[in-house]
Amino acid sequence: MSKVSSSTVALVTGANRGIGRAIVDALLDRGVAKVYAGARDPKALDGLVAQARGRVVALELDVTRPEQVAAAAQRATDVTLLVNNAGVATGFGAPITDPAILADGRTEWAVNVEGTLRVTQAFAPILAKNGGGAVVNIGSVASLANFPAFITYSISKAALHSLTQATRATLAAQGTTVHGVYPGPVDTDMGKVLPIDKVSPRSVADEILDGVAQG
Repeated sequence: MSKVSSSTVALVTGANRGIGRAIVDALLDRGVAKVYAGARDPKALDGLVAQARGRVVALELDVTRPEQVAAAAQRATDVTLLVNNAGVATGFGAPITDPAILADGRTEWAVNVEGTLRVTQAFAPILAKNGGGAVVNIGSVASLANFPAFITYSISKAALHSLTQATRATLAAQGTTVHGVYPGPVDTDMGKVLPIDKVSPRSVADEILDGVAQG
């Protein structure tokens, strides 16, 4: 049975721009029942909420803040699809000898790894209660090979790949499917520093939802 249908209720973190916003748009176009759109500044979602006419619920959700994650879980009790999209990349081009990349790495770890784990922990019981559902973790091609221009970002995304594998094994018993996504360069604000060809966020979003629907 498809995990993306008219009965789907999704939560997308980092939903105000880039791949997150594209996933929300793609979900709405596919006729899902509701999308909870998480962002650190929910006002950034005002236009999306108005456009969706009641099908998008904005949530204040900084994945590094446990109280906001807990509040989101208390409100969004009908979620059947969790998309862990919130992510950050810093320190582009910094050499490994630069002491500043330690701070960059801590920031990336807090969002890309701990934030994903925190949200998954909060929503796994909800997914189980609602029949299992699915989790999607937005990684990167940098999850699979370190890019020296993004040293600590690559490290955090490699850890996210490992977390995805652990989550898949752990949640299988409750009927939750877990999907890892590993895009190359995407035309987002984060990708602006890369002077190379990029794919559109919407093309990535459609591939993700096709993959979830196909299992």
